[in-house]
Amino acid sequence: MNHQRSYVLVALVAGSIFALGLGVRQAQPLFISAINSSTGIGYAAISLAFAIGQLMWGVMMPVAGALADRYSARTVMVTGAVLVSAATALTPLAHSTGMLILLIGLLAAVGAGTLGPGLIMSTLTRWVPEAKRNVATGIVNAGGSFGQFTVIPLAQLFIGLTGWQPAMVILGLIGLGAIPAILYITAAAPAVAPAQAGAHPSHSLSAAVGTAFRDPSFLLLTAGFFTCGFHVAFIVTHLPGVVALCGLPAEVSAWSLALVGLFNIFGSLWVGRVITGRSMKWTLSGIYFARAVLILVFFFSPKTTLSFLLFACALGFSYLSTVPPTIGLVIKFYGPRYVATLFGLVMLSHQIGAFFGAWLGGRVFQASGNYDLMWLADIALCVFAAAIHIPIKEPKPALAPAAA
Repeated sequence: MNHQRSYVLVALVAGSIFALGLGVRQAQPLFISAINSSTGIGYAAISLAFAIGQLMWGVMMPVAGALADRYSARTVMVTGAVLVSAATALTPLAHSTGMLILLIGLLAAVGAGTLGPGLIMSTLTRWVPEAKRNVATGIVNAGGSFGQFTVIPLAQLFIGLTGWQPAMVILGLIGLGAIPAILYITAAAPAVAPAQAGAHPSHSLSAAVGTAFRDPSFLLLTAGFFTCGFHVAFIVTHLPGVVALCGLPAEVSAWSLALVGLFNIFGSLWVGRVITGRSMKWTLSGIYFARAVLILVFFFSPKTTLSFLLFACALGFSYLSTVPPTIGLVIKFYGPRYVATLFGLVMLSHQIGAFFGAWLGGRVFQASGNYDLMWLADIALCVFAAAIHIPIKEPKPALAPAAA
């Protein structure tokens, strides 16, 4: 029982890292309007900086995994926490597109990429036995959602109390809170679980990557995660713009994003338990199809404060719930040894989708004055993602030995 408690404690601490890293990043779009008004850079150019940030976050994840495998997860993650905090705090000094791309698009994104779920879960595999790994992943994922639920309203509060520029400095300082948690989970711990039975043996990082890219199931999983990135980045980056277009106060967008985070806590914990002993590919297919139906209903609904808040609650339940089964499938395919790098490659596809979700949202709005085309594209991509998970060949769990 003490060991079980320790697994939960470590997962909660790891979740706090994801909470701060994700919370700081997800709060940054609240400042888009203020940055535009202060600098005159233009909405499309600011969207490009945020889109590059989405892409670089994805690029950094496999790189961070490889660096951690070669050197030290502690060094990589602490450096990343300092980068995302410093870049966020320095953003009020950016008065050109180039500076905004450097701070938001490169430095903050690269730093946050080291605090992603792949590297965190790779670190946790030394603490958490295989039987509890899906639950631990759900806890970590819920931690990211809790960060979104708490940090975004705090950022909106600081904007109202101090103005947007001091609020960004405070937001950067909040991100430094991840460092003590990083030091805790990267302390020495015994390896508690070998590679999962049935996973492909890979004796080197290059062999693992080569095996993955020759595996159709890995490629289908990676392609499906593109949709998740497109969907998440479009909503997180442009929901404040959608709310403003509907003539509703800015607090509606802040509370909507916060509710997405709150309800994703429930969704993450739920999916972490559901996928234990069950098919992960069918879980993912169902989540994507449910999102398509949800967005379709919201698209045709009257845009009121209540409809935004209800949409946020329903969306939140599935928001990041794709992460635990996706990580779970990667571990099922290849074992936990190189999960940080291999899941990082899957996340790169996610963030390529995120780049297009964030960038095209700004382009479409600037060209048409609304986001209708983006919502329809989002629905189509969700249906596509639901379909391509069906052919994935999911390894069956090893059978438990019969009782004597």
